[in-house]
Amino acid sequence: MSLHIPSLVLGIGMPGGYEWVIILGIALLIFGRRLPEVGRSLGKGIVEFKKGIKGIEDEIETESSSSKPAQIANQSSHHDPATGGERSPFEQAAEPVAKNGD
Repeated sequence: MSLHIPSLVLGIGMPGGYEWVIILGIALLIFGRRLPEVGRSLGKGIVEFKKGIKGIEDEIETESSSSKPAQIANQSSHHDPATGGERSPFEQAAEPVAKNGD
């Protein structure tokens, strides 16, 4: 058997519109002098957060664009111009590799 006590019986519930006005009024009386400082700090925090996100996005974009040519170069080393397809990476290349000084 579960015990169910409605919030109205205890007098606890979500504040309505008038209660929020009273709560905000009390908060302004208590923290009124500090609100400009809090707003300024909050604004600076948001700006720094956005700069950090932008920096991360730029870093990811530059890394992805710099890795594409390397991927293309790796793919083109397996291209077989004779057949127009790809060579197997396990097969030996038909042309011998020239060494320095030969």
